[in-house]
Amino acid sequence: MFPTLHDIAPWLPPLDTHSVFVALGMLAAIVVFLVEKRRRGVRDPRIVYLVLGAMAGAAIMARLGTWAQHLDPSKNLNLGEQLLRGNASVLSALVGAWLGVHIAKKLCRYPGRTGDLFAPAVALAMAIGRIGCLLTEQPGTPTGAAWGIVLDADAAARTGSPAGVPLHPSFVYEIVFHAVAFAVLWFWLRHKPIAAGETLTIYIAGYAVFRFLIEFVRGNDVAWMGLTRPQLFLAVTIPLLVARIIWMLRRGRFRAEPAVEGTVPDGQPA
Repeated sequence: MFPTLHDIAPWLPPLDTHSVFVALGMLAAIVVFLVEKRRRGVRDPRIVYLVLGAMAGAAIMARLGTWAQHLDPSKNLNLGEQLLRGNASVLSALVGAWLGVHIAKKLCRYPGRTGDLFAPAVALAMAIGRIGCLLTEQPGTPTGAAWGIVLDADAAARTGSPAGVPLHPSFVYEIVFHAVAFAVLWFWLRHKPIAAGETLTIYIAGYAVFRFLIEFVRGNDVAWMGLTRPQLFLAVTIPLLVARIIWMLRRGRFRAEPAVEGTVPDGQPA
């Protein structure tokens, strides 16, 4: 485990490893977003408000999503403590980013669909950000596989994991998933005749199913009926995403919509 960059290389300053990789993921996402924005010819200046909305929503909901961990409110942190030092959730951050974009759209009256701009950027940010999780958090449950991660006593105590036994590298699985998803989105899906905004739906649905399955080797606490809290959340949201995709198929949204005069290919105002 490497809680600070100083632990990886002594010549580096003792910066928080997880925070650094989250920041690198965000920077990579901004670059990808700008490249895709230019490729699609999106010139509406209000797009910056949507990006700010996504970042604010993700930052707030990442913490709030793990707030009510106990039915007894007195056992949970107060609101200020939760926002400052509470556990963060990637799933909650994704929900927050989605809400933030939609709130920003309402406030600035942005008319177009923007999922295609965000999808590859989010996938790359997740792949990079999960490297920080891999280096600082509990790897997963015990496995007999040769690729398991073995922690020494100090690292095991720090992460609440068993020492000296191979553990599932669950974050490696996630990194691979998001890297492959980024490649599929960037090199294939964004060039396919899919209706505006729907590549993000496909990516989020794929990640939801993957995350539900990977939770079985993640090592998170079981909350109810053998399922972790993320799995309980996904048990509700996956059917909604599947229903959305079925609706997309029936409405033909996997086919490009006819171009409208005065718009660029993704349906955004010229």
